[in-house]
Amino acid sequence: MNGKKGKIWEENVIIETITRLMVPFIQIYALYVMVGTEGAGGGFQGGVVFAASIVLFTVTFGISKGRKRLPESWNAALNSLGLYLYAGVGLLCIVLSLGAAQYLNYAALPLSQIMSPAHTRALMISDVVEVGIGLTVMSIFASIFFDLAWKGEGKKNKDKNKGDKEVQE
Repeated sequence: MNGKKGKIWEENVIIETITRLMVPFIQIYALYVMVGTEGAGGGFQGGVVFAASIVLFTVTFGISKGRKRLPESWNAALNSLGLYLYAGVGLLCIVLSLGAAQYLNYAALPLSQIMSPAHTRALMISDVVEVGIGLTVMSIFASIFFDLAWKGEGKKNKDKNKGDKEVQE
């Protein structure tokens, strides 16, 4: 608080401008962490970095604008899509091998007849499975953040309706 009673949060042009500039780069970095490496791993870390960019945007511009950028319907769809990507590739391996292959055994995919099994494994892990993990992690972390932020926002609005004018939007 800067000495004024009644206002906790103020708009700041510098913070808003820096956030507008940084969020796209943070999201590109998150995608790089998810799929930019040659080996497995990075889906969880990329998802967390992506969720952090959403949190940064929401903290800077407010919960309403943050929720407009990532509505609950999109969040649920991304969560499901990530899970379907991960589980779908594993089940596809079983189905295409007629039950002979194990879950996530990429040698059972027809792609391994075109490419070597090692290249097929690298492609499936780094591009499909890791993106699925990243989408799921990002949507879950964003959902947890929005649930906690809305709960606090609801309490502030109840206090506001009771006559407590400390928080103004």
